[in-house]
Amino acid sequence: MYGIKNLNMTTATLPTDTATPETAAPPSDADGEELRAWLRLAHARGLRPLALRTLLGAFGGPLEVLSESFASIAQVADENAAKAVVAPPGDIEGVSFDDYIERVREWASEPGNRILTLADTDYPQALLTMPDPPPLLYAIGRLDVLQARAVAIVGSRHASPQGAEDARRFARSLSDAGLAVVSGMALGIDAAAHRGALDGRGGTIAVIGTGADLVYPAQNHTLAHEIARDGAIVSEWPLGTPARSANFPQRNRLIAGLSGGVLIVEAAMRSGSLITARLANEMGRDVFAIPGSIHAPLSQGCHRLIKQGAKLVEIPEDVLEEFGFPTARRRGSNRTGGTQPGPASASWASARLPEAQPSADAERVLAALGHAPATLEILAARTDLHGAAIQAALLQLELAGVATALPGGRYAALERS
Repeated sequence: MYGIKNLNMTTATLPTDTATPETAAPPSDADGEELRAWLRLAHARGLRPLALRTLLGAFGGPLEVLSESFASIAQVADENAAKAVVAPPGDIEGVSFDDYIERVREWASEPGNRILTLADTDYPQALLTMPDPPPLLYAIGRLDVLQARAVAIVGSRHASPQGAEDARRFARSLSDAGLAVVSGMALGIDAAAHRGALDGRGGTIAVIGTGADLVYPAQNHTLAHEIARDGAIVSEWPLGTPARSANFPQRNRLIAGLSGGVLIVEAAMRSGSLITARLANEMGRDVFAIPGSIHAPLSQGCHRLIKQGAKLVEIPEDVLEEFGFPTARRRGSNRTGGTQPGPASASWASARLPEAQPSADAERVLAALGHAPATLEILAARTDLHGAAIQAALLQLELAGVATALPGGRYAALERS
């Protein structure tokens, strides 16, 4: 079984023949009593990561922390931390501590599964720049991608077709440039970003809000297998932890921590993506946002971020330049990645068909082009026209000079001068 055991809520498993020498990492050195100590402290109720990091810095390691007196621990941290450390280990997700230890050992014995602690050289270095990195991570897949320079791409679970296309296109370009793409494996923008990154060479990291042995949402089961094979999945939550709304803001904190910058593709005014952006800003990471129509609810969060100082981006090169990558912009290239003839812009607001050439299908397609480039699939969904009718209408629009074809099978409306 490759990398994940019981990879969904119904305990479906992965085939055993997908493991490879490159991804089937050896078991962690943190085993036996030390592993037990790490797990006890990492999942101790009431012990905050910052307090535990302080204690580890003062006393050396988890076994040393557990051997200290209440007074010594309280002096270094506080009484709440001391109470959490000296308390006997309780159940973890309904499993006794001893049984949970065995469960973790069994999980970690599977190819591709690793327990990474703050003392492990494979622990993501980017997280160590946070004041309160999680003391322990459950990791699946390629450990090398956890050390790569990374950019996060996040956004709405209810993404528009254009938003999902933008997320995938940006992720593919950034991945091809060598950046790992981090996201939260949610539906919508997150899933599109992961898939785009998997098409590139930089890989992708999924930070999840459940135990590493579960997939949420279930619709992303296939995607999770692909990420486990060609990227990495990480979680700070105990095995068996189900999806809980309270866990996802903390998940967002890790997404920001792993990344050098966060790109928001689509977000409503009340969106978890805005939490990720705020956390990234507090950590000194760059925040990027893609603008959209002033009429689109999923653009309002991005516009708010831009007003607050986020960098407005329209093409992947905008992000790559901020990361220091050399980029070669083509003369005459529009900001959506294509080249338009002459001085025309991609605004459709004043575009109209000539009076001599109106057609119902062409008018419908022109209206469906909306505020951003669209593919034939998007236009079909917006107009309920079949492929031949759409292509005929697009040809009419191009001949009339009110639409143009862009690279990647996309089309945009033009404003006539």
